[in-house]
Amino acid sequence: MKAMILAAGLGSRLQPLTKTVPKPMLLLRGKPLLQWHIERLVSAGIREVVVNTSWLGEQIQNYFGTGEDFGIAITWSSEVEPLETGGGIYKALHLLGDDPFILMSADIWTDFPLEIFTEKDVDQIPSAHLVLVQNPEHNSGGDFSLENHIVGYGQERYTYSGIGIVSSQLFKPLKTTSKVFPLREVLKPAILSGQVTGEIYAGDWCDVGTVGRYDNLNKRLLETFNAV
Repeated sequence: MKAMILAAGLGSRLQPLTKTVPKPMLLLRGKPLLQWHIERLVSAGIREVVVNTSWLGEQIQNYFGTGEDFGIAITWSSEVEPLETGGGIYKALHLLGDDPFILMSADIWTDFPLEIFTEKDVDQIPSAHLVLVQNPEHNSGGDFSLENHIVGYGQERYTYSGIGIVSSQLFKPLKTTSKVFPLREVLKPAILSGQVTGEIYAGDWCDVGTVGRYDNLNKRLLETFNAV
């Protein structure tokens, strides 16, 4: 199984930190955020990952290179301008192949056990499988509902964590002339037809989207490390 990490965002809400450093390279406990994800993928048995980049992407590629030093083969998908989540995946489909792949957002922090994905029978996943979390303050309305493991648009909603398994077949019926579009546009028809499954994760998760959240997370991780 391959994986894709979405790392092409501008990180506008994290300025001034991201004026000279791309968001995936911000340090958490002394290590780039993206490196935490890559190490978790390697621990779960993943040996191939596609990473898309845009803003200051050369910094990311220069640091990780081919991925050999990190125990994984990295293929880069460079974007002149960010194509958003859906457009970025669509551009990289030829690198991902026909099988379902793990999808991760680079701007989250989590201890979600990715081993669960590598042990899953991915052939049983119709279009996508999403990991949902309880709604944080900055997304109090949530994104999707979950009933009998089927993702929907019901009243009681949870927040999409930025982690999931996606089938490349999800993009086959895509009808758009734009190269820039969010993943939610691709997911919507599949969700409405009951083709997206999900689960709720109650462990450690944080959207590292603002300077305040980044600072708080880094402080918490450092305190936890020092306490061990």
